[in-house]
Formats: sequence, C-alpha cells, structure tokens
Amino acid sequence: QVQLVESGGGLVQAGGSLRLSCAVSGSIFRINDMGWYRQTPGNKRELVATITSGGSTNYADSVKGRFTISRDNAKNTVYLQTNSLKAEDTAVYFCNARIIHSRDRPLEYNYWGQGTQVTVSS
Repeated sequence: QVQLVESGGGLVQAGGSLRLSCAVSGSIFRINDMGWYRQTPGNKRELVATITSGGSTNYADSVKGRFTISRDNAKNTVYLQTNSLKAEDTAVYFCNARIIHSRDRPLEYNYWGQGTQVTVSS
C-alpha cells in the first residue's frame, strides 16, 4: 500500500557531499514524522535525523552541523543533505515515515525504505 523509494547514495571521498532523497507513495492521508537512520554490519540501526510535519528537526550528535534534513510535503519527499562526509558515515541509510492512511481511522503506521548505501573513502 505504501512505498518508500530512496535514492542518492553512492561512493564519495572524505569531505565530499551527497544528497539522499526518499519519495513516499501509496495510500496516504497524512505523513507525520519522517527520518533517516543508518546501519553498519553487526550494529543496530541508529537515528541520523528526524523532521516533523511542521518542520522541527532532530539530529544525532555525530552529524550535527554537517547533515541537514528537509522535506517537501507537497511531494511526500524527505531529503538528507550530507556534507563534510567522514569514513565513519559509511553505512546503509534507511528512510522512515510514520503514516496515517485514513481520516476516519487515524492510526499511525511505521514504514521503512529498502536502504541506500553510502560509502565514504578516506
């Protein structure tokens, strides 16, 4: 019913930048919080940044000042601008969205994208 399609990952040198995008489609009445998380092999998925429907943001300490999350509510899309990338930013980045499907049944459901690989070479 809902798809989250990420794009923008790739290989970049340390100090470089990438812009990740995540487009949400399907049966949507409203999208509440959206966010980006990342995971490396053998480790738990960790929060990178989140943004509310009103635009309030939250960042992991490790990315503050380097990453910027934003969203376009008209396009149901969330972005992550990553600057000054470091080798330790290498991970699979996952998009997350909390979605209400119907005005008549305002339950929030949690969805994940398939992940996009970001590799930073030092």
